[in-house]
Amino acid sequence: MKQTSGKFDVEHYFLDILEKDDSLSSGIAAIKTLLMVLEKTKFDTVQELHSTIQAAVQTMRNTDKPMTSVVSGSELFSRFITLAKFDDKSMAEVRQIMLSRGTAFLQKLLESRNVIAKQATGFISDGCRILTQARSRTVRDTLIQAARMNKRFQVYVTQSYPDKQGEQMQKELEAEGIECTVILDSAIGYVMESVDMVFVGAEGVVESGGIINRVGTFTMAMCAREMKKPFYVLVESFKFSRLYPLNQRDLPNDYKYSKSSLKDTEKAHPLVDYTPPVYITLLFTDLGILTPSAVSDELIKLYL
Repeated sequence: MKQTSGKFDVEHYFLDILEKDDSLSSGIAAIKTLLMVLEKTKFDTVQELHSTIQAAVQTMRNTDKPMTSVVSGSELFSRFITLAKFDDKSMAEVRQIMLSRGTAFLQKLLESRNVIAKQATGFISDGCRILTQARSRTVRDTLIQAARMNKRFQVYVTQSYPDKQGEQMQKELEAEGIECTVILDSAIGYVMESVDMVFVGAEGVVESGGIINRVGTFTMAMCAREMKKPFYVLVESFKFSRLYPLNQRDLPNDYKYSKSSLKDTEKAHPLVDYTPPVYITLLFTDLGILTPSAVSDELIKLYL
């Protein structure tokens, strides 16, 4: 049975956003959904509002969409909208303040990719060869912006079995005149020696400065380090998460597996893996260009 917030169907709205706009990540879709929850649901107390938002987040977590950015984005959104002082305010005024703050928060996040692209394009030079993993929207937008600046470069992208997102990435880049080659996931080591750098996106950034991303990213990072190639992560700050995994087993199962696989994870293939900070050269974020060791400081600023 679908969980709803009042008469508002959270699950349907969340999934409909993602279906209609492929450019949005699950985290942004979650924040848009929470804004609609604020707008459509009546609250008598701030506590009731918090409970309703928590129920909405749980509903989205129960879908089969990537969970890492849903959880971090929702938590940051909830903290941001409740930072204002609500003393002597009616619930109608509280709702309006929260809607205003939430809309401003969302608008800032929607500009994140442009900020990241401006930083990362400076690292792309004419004639360079870039390896990337599957289909990251942030990486894609950065490469397209670099091409529109008349930079000429070549991209290798992993096919990313089983849904072959790399093939979609290839089509999107070639539509912008970017030379792009799809490689087998198992060909990372073969190709690595001929590329100049690695660009990947991330589902989440954890407290250590490591990242959670599509499975195979860790393998790519290890290979890049062994061959002394810079490994760059392009990621929005709403994906910064208060997790501290020490290894692959430390990742929560609902982050790693599809909902249909949770009943028997021993035989399931993980959707994401964890890349420790030692393998990451720099993170390009809307908060600036960070070293992995600087992530914990930024997390403190975001969550406190």
